[in-house]
Amino acid sequence: MIVHHRVIFGDTDQMGVVYYANYLRYFEASRAEYWRATGRSHRDLDEAGVALPVVEAHCRYRRPARYEDLLAITVGVTELRGASLTFGYRVHRGDDLLADGFTRHAVIGPTGRPRALPEAMRALLPVVVLPPV
Repeated sequence: MIVHHRVIFGDTDQMGVVYYANYLRYFEASRAEYWRATGRSHRDLDEAGVALPVVEAHCRYRRPARYEDLLAITVGVTELRGASLTFGYRVHRGDDLLADGFTRHAVIGPTGRPRALPEAMRALLPVVVLPPV
């Protein structure tokens, strides 16, 4: 799935370039949109007694994004295991790949212990292979 984001002034540093940590915010926002596109949201996870804390994050920066750029963020589940899942991301401005990365999430229950993602939610998450960069 592709999520669009327009870079706002507050996303940039004094040189007018998107501050590096904001890419993780873009990843998070695209993940939330991904869930909404399945007909679910993070509230549904809460109601099912499931949390998905990030246990690993990686971003490779390739080119700078700047104020007013329109970004296209590709997001998809790239790995789905018993008690974890991984989202992959690609951030483009037009044809230019600006950044790519992933977040790995544990699946935990209300007590903080690992658990399986409920089957109804698991079925909403097709595993995709993002093309190599």
